[in-house]
Amino acid sequence: MMGERQVQQDALFYEFSLERHVPERHLLRSVDRFVELDGLRRELAPFYSAIGRPSIDPELLIRMLIVGYCFGIRSERRLCEEVHLNLAYRWFCRLGLDGAVPDHSTFSKNRHGRFRESDLLRLLFESVLQRCIAEGAGRGRRVRRRRQSDPGRCQRPHPCSGCRGSAA
Repeated sequence: MMGERQVQQDALFYEFSLERHVPERHLLRSVDRFVELDGLRRELAPFYSAIGRPSIDPELLIRMLIVGYCFGIRSERRLCEEVHLNLAYRWFCRLGLDGAVPDHSTFSKNRHGRFRESDLLRLLFESVLQRCIAEGAGRGRRVRRRRQSDPGRCQRPHPCSGCRGSAA
């Protein structure tokens, strides 16, 4: 016998926690340990007006940029869509379920304007790097890119540009 979908009244209240829906081993949980944005507003204060409409929270914009860098989302329009849809991204950006994601044009204007003029991204990178080194997640030495002519030890089942077809 074919079942029929039971239509019932939706609950008036739901108990939902983003914290429970983001896996413990998710990349953004690891990244979140090292990202401290305490001095962000102080650093950006000279680039904001004291009057006018309130701006988008700069911490949200920086967290969205980190999501884009970690997951290879290069388009600002797509990044805004992904943050809107993905629960882990919402958790990392501190948006909750009903938090508004900024429009891609606002996001772009801040990234190409305020953030670039303030040298904030370099300062943020340096502070995260220092925390990683302090907690043993890095050694503090320069990262050397492997030349493509080096065979390396590719663990992929198919040839890649780094191993030139010599998969291990």
